Amino acid sequence: MRSKEPFVRPGGQPNMQQMLKQAQKMQQQIAKAQAELAEAELTGTAGGGLVTATVAGTGELKSVTIDPKAVDPDDVETLEDLVVAAVHNAAEAARELTDQKMGPVAGGMGGLGLPSF
Repeated sequence: MRSKEPFVRPGGQPNMQQMLKQAQKMQQQIAKAQAELAEAELTGTAGGGLVTATVAGTGELKSVTIDPKAVDPDDVETLEDLVVAAVHNAAEAARELTDQKMGPVAGGMGGLGLPSF
């Protein structure tokens, strides 16, 4: 009975050339996805837009914008909470984009006998 695995030759011998070709293709896909993530900017908001945080697709915090209406010297705690919430919101958007870009590539690694992420 012939194996349906494209990376295994009859007799159970691995087809190393085919595995290397597939690995190179996946490496190119990963590099492309990483470049797209590095260029992406995602925004998170809190307090109905009073605080806005922007992160790169890599998760790096790029900027925080605070509407002056959010600044109350007698209630700094609320402003701190809004900043944390906006940054968290932006970071979550970056994680979702990473899953979207890297998920199909990482899922394909199972075909090489490697664990998926």
